[in-house]
Amino acid sequence: MKDKIFVDSNVWLYLLGNVGPKKQKSLQLLQQHHFISPQVLAENANVCRKKFLLDIPTTEQHIRNLIASCKIVLIQPETTLQALAVSQKYQFGFYDSLIVATALENECIVLYSEDLQDGQVIEGKLTILNPFNALA
Repeated sequence: MKDKIFVDSNVWLYLLGNVGPKKQKSLQLLQQHHFISPQVLAENANVCRKKFLLDIPTTEQHIRNLIASCKIVLIQPETTLQALAVSQKYQFGFYDSLIVATALENECIVLYSEDLQDGQVIEGKLTILNPFNALA
């Protein structure tokens, strides 16, 4: 069985940058059909518009690429409650906790994130890995 891997929002933003090792790694991850949630799509759209100042068509194409290339898992009402518990236990911000809770709920064993502690294991089930560590 193939490992279930969830990918945090920040990893996909490198798809929009100039050619470089992080962009290449993100492109490689995109080919592997990892899990994301609507939160990841929304966070990417927000950064595209507000930080990168991209127009709507460019932002829309980026989001469409993610939709076509990833398995989208929905956030259930109970996921919010689990996110609060994760936030309290691990001292993560709420939105990071919502990513973690969604990954846990979907039985992912790895969460690729550049923002969380590399190697940390959550609930004995989910390992956070920075996919760019080998590039440094």
